Amino acid sequence: MPLFGSKKWNDGLEKTRTGFFARIINTLTGSEIDDDLYNDLEEQLILADVGPECSIRLVDALRDTVREKGLRTGEQALAALRELVRQEMEPEAGMDLSGRPAVILVIGVNGVGKTTSIAKLANLYSRDRKVLLAAGDTFRAAAGEQLEHWAQRANVPLVKAGDGADPAAVIFDAVQSAAARGYDIVIADTAGRLHNKKGLMDELGKIARSVKKAAPGASLEVLLVLDAITGQNALSQAQEFCRAAGATGVILTKLDGTPKGGCAVAVRQKLGLPIRFAGVGEGIDDLLPFSAADFAAALLPGREGTP
Repeated sequence: MPLFGSKKWNDGLEKTRTGFFARIINTLTGSEIDDDLYNDLEEQLILADVGPECSIRLVDALRDTVREKGLRTGEQALAALRELVRQEMEPEAGMDLSGRPAVILVIGVNGVGKTTSIAKLANLYSRDRKVLLAAGDTFRAAAGEQLEHWAQRANVPLVKAGDGADPAAVIFDAVQSAAARGYDIVIADTAGRLHNKKGLMDELGKIARSVKKAAPGASLEVLLVLDAITGQNALSQAQEFCRAAGATGVILTKLDGTPKGGCAVAVRQKLGLPIRFAGVGEGIDDLLPFSAADFAAALLPGREGTP
């Protein structure tokens, strides 16, 4: 599946690039490479929501690169930082969609853009694959109706049951139906609010088992949806969510809405999970498969404004 071009990333990260990261770019390109520069850069990365630990590590790595390669200009230091961010964000491997069907569970608290992300995923994958949605959030009133609306917009079928139905049973039916009817991918919603972490673990474990029972050849990815605007404030909660739910990757929504796009770097470092998709707008086409190279180039372009 082809990635969107870098223009989509440039447009999506405009608020970030012209906000806190504009100061970072100006600091690097307008200063001598010395200890004051490194101190200023570290402070500005922290202000841009990269987080203290990751900011210190990036600046230390930049210092080493400058020394080892004999870099002398701010533009060279900027290019080096861009490459370090790319390396920081690069996933070790792609998503496992090899199953028959491939199942994607989408998890996250309410209000982060979970349902719209599911619709955007469906729209993205349905271009070249057969996609089925499953309304596994039976806890929140009208969640199924909301997902049905988005399924119609994305022109994909939906399996749902009434409020209060067993989520594992709904997803079992969807996966079994997909396997029987030759669908490639099942994208399943899950409840955004659960009473406690034990409940979360129990329900997600039950759902995972139901996937394998419904189709032994199915593969499973669990994507955690996070809101980029909340930045560092969401990370402690996200860490608990990840531990409970066994997430394998992240969908970072509303990245176009924050001047502090460094939160993407903090998410990768703190959660230890790859960012798989980034939301850069409200349109159904505005969910981008994550590209570390496009992200770094859009975040830290050269002085001329082109990555």
